[in-house]
Amino acid sequence: MAKLTKKYIITGKIECLTGLHIGGTNSAMGIGGPDSMVIRNPLNNKPIIPGSSLKGKMRSLLELSLGELGGSIGSKIKNGPTQNKNHLAVKLFGSADSRGDNQLPSRIIVRDASLLTPDEKFSNTDMPYTETKTEVVIDRITSGAMPRQIERVPAGAEFSLNMVLNIFDSDNNEDELIAALKSSMRLLEDDYLGGNGSRGYGQIAFSEVVWTEKKLEDYLTN
Repeated sequence: MAKLTKKYIITGKIECLTGLHIGGTNSAMGIGGPDSMVIRNPLNNKPIIPGSSLKGKMRSLLELSLGELGGSIGSKIKNGPTQNKNHLAVKLFGSADSRGDNQLPSRIIVRDASLLTPDEKFSNTDMPYTETKTEVVIDRITSGAMPRQIERVPAGAEFSLNMVLNIFDSDNNEDELIAALKSSMRLLEDDYLGGNGSRGYGQIAFSEVVWTEKKLEDYLTN
């Protein structure tokens, strides 16, 4: 059985360079509110970046860059996440395949990202901590317009970055795992996070990133 030998704690900031929309539930939408809401922490009503969204996007970009694509899932997804445990993306992000020996736990933990920007910076926003962007679909024949409103976190907002990379004694590819994680972060900076990326949403940048190595002894001694 593999033994945990160290952890890399990766901390920093995620800055929104353009408006960010990661969808949440619309169950609390009031009359006249946006058609598509962002996900929020229900305790303080502040937007968050779910760790699952960040991890999933980094994984998909790494898979695309390495040509490590998976098979179909249902009738709508033709190229799902790879489940091949020999693929680097699976070695880093894990596999959810429950068939036989294909299952592999994730080496990376990606925490939910909390909003860091002070409340006073949002004094002029349309809604608490967010803006509302109106987009219009035009009928190509009649020129009729169908407007819809999308809620998004404005450019300039900053979120916390907190990830953990686990290393085991059986790993002979520690440098490869670190390089793959850094590559996935760089790929994301030149792509987008969340929805509507082809229309300018979701450009982000990582800043003040610090890698802290903590060996097993650090956890076992006072």
